[in-house]
Amino acid sequence: MKNTHFLVAPNETEVQKTFHAAVVAHIDGKNALSVKDFHNQLAEALQFPDYEGTSLEDLDEMLNDLSWIGAKQIIIYISNSADWLSKEKSKDKILTIIDLLDATAEDWKWLDDEEGVDKKELRIIFQQSDRIQALLEEQEILFGVI
Repeated sequence: MKNTHFLVAPNETEVQKTFHAAVVAHIDGKNALSVKDFHNQLAEALQFPDYEGTSLEDLDEMLNDLSWIGAKQIIIYISNSADWLSKEKSKDKILTIIDLLDATAEDWKWLDDEEGVDKKELRIIFQQSDRIQALLEEQEILFGVI
């Protein structure tokens, strides 16, 4: 497995086996066909506290906090990834979400030991699909395989 924060996996069982101590936020791509749907599912799965925002900036802010989650490892697992954001009319929006997830995971990776901030390891794992691999490759994002 490559040392990266983006991975593809055959199913959630493999994710649970590999990251047994992690908090896994399971997002079903069939129910996250738009950015808004994904945003809402992620807010629920990660239990965003006092969360009312719906913009990408709000999403970025919450993913860069995660202080309410006690676990060090946090996995965003997207099943049915061939369907994920498939109703989004703008491919640029999809690529923006992927870039946001990439930048956020990278920020966590390089976080200095600041007082009062518990370092987290954020990984984004997609269920294997040709569509997701093509999107990641198009953005030149390295990804590993479980």
